[in-house]
Amino acid sequence: MARPQFVDRDDELDLLRSRFERDDSDLVVIYGRRRLGKSALVREAIAERDDAVYWQATEETPDAQLANFLDTASETFPLLEDIQRDWEALLRALGREDAIVVLDEFPYLVESDDALPSKVQRVWDLDLEETGMTLVLVGSSISIMEEKVLSGGSPLYGRRTATIDLSPLALDDARELYPSDDPDEIIQTWGVFGGTPYYLRALSDDASLGENIQAQVLSEHGVLHTEPEFLLRTEFGIREPQTYYTVLRAIATGRRAANEIADFAGVDSNALGSYLSKLRRLRLVERDIPVTANPNATRKSRYRLREPLFRFWFRYVYGQEEKITQLGEDAYDELVAPSFTEYMGAMFELVCQNALPDLVPKTYRGIGYWWHSQDELDVVGLASDGTLVAGECKYTTREMHEGDLADLERGAAQVDWTPPAGGDPDYHYCCFCRSGFSEGLQQTAEARDDVSLFTPDDIVGDR
Repeated sequence: MARPQFVDRDDELDLLRSRFERDDSDLVVIYGRRRLGKSALVREAIAERDDAVYWQATEETPDAQLANFLDTASETFPLLEDIQRDWEALLRALGREDAIVVLDEFPYLVESDDALPSKVQRVWDLDLEETGMTLVLVGSSISIMEEKVLSGGSPLYGRRTATIDLSPLALDDARELYPSDDPDEIIQTWGVFGGTPYYLRALSDDASLGENIQAQVLSEHGVLHTEPEFLLRTEFGIREPQTYYTVLRAIATGRRAANEIADFAGVDSNALGSYLSKLRRLRLVERDIPVTANPNATRKSRYRLREPLFRFWFRYVYGQEEKITQLGEDAYDELVAPSFTEYMGAMFELVCQNALPDLVPKTYRGIGYWWHSQDELDVVGLASDGTLVAGECKYTTREMHEGDLADLERGAAQVDWTPPAGGDPDYHYCCFCRSGFSEGLQQTAEARDDVSLFTPDDIVGDR
């Protein structure tokens, strides 16, 4: 199966190309953590154009950066060779040409010249705003992009006309980059490598998932062996990462409540909030609340890692490097395989939540987890038509049976939710299972229109 070089991002490409065609000026900001394909996105968007300058900044002195930019831009616009070597003068000249200018890794420019956002703001207000120029600022350092470009205190605040906060690919799109088209292995691949294009490019078409994990993550020579550590230390500017590592490991190993994380990490519960806040800001950690709760009022919170590779790495690699080295090529079989099915349980729940709108088509006001006291539901969808869709997920080697459905019905009855139109909700029950369903449960589902059964073939089949 040949894997494509570029997938999805249709909405982002449409946005960029529509801005390029406008007669008005545009200042577009594209940001998100490294490896998501921001550079590939803008290069794809300008691929057929002869009026675009793409330049990627490096960690050099301001003079070297300016000289490098001029060399690159002059290839498309030779007139720049006679322009003063000054950012404002060069951008002003490009504005007169209604050029498309992409400044990739903009944070490197800001770090070497903190006044650059002010310079861009000045030339934008005085000259560029009245041209047909499109200026695209791209950055991987979320903190710098937010502080120096997007926040209210930035000189560029209020100038941007479009923002793309790039996220990992959804499973339906990422699967085009997966080596296997087997539904269960697609779910497993997402559970380890997620939808980050760079990670998926590392996978070998000729290897099994276990072999890819061994070669790319567990092996000390693997491309992704130190990836989370690299991103934390360099991309996010965390200079003393030990506490962050421990917080991430706590969550990766199943400690999701704040008090559990604090106890594991040895952090005062009052101080934990600042660590979680930064990790959430960096798109590494996400807060879960019961889907029926008001996010601004509830104190019920659980935390999970948003990036599957981080979850896998902090569970199986971090703190076990010596053991992995000793085991060598047997590391996957000895360390991962025995508990991999259990690891996949939580990942399977997320896959099922994300697939729910396709499997049970409705307009949903919320989809997520629900829990209260001793009751918990893996999937709950609150539909605008007054239906509460409740789901149970089993990523196990056993079939689901009628007893699982009965447990699901009892749990759903505990959910306190009033439909938009008032009254009591209608219920629809979904059983998601890797290994299928007992004959009795299949007969029950055939006899009832409020019960649906889904296997991996249904969840990630040809939808």
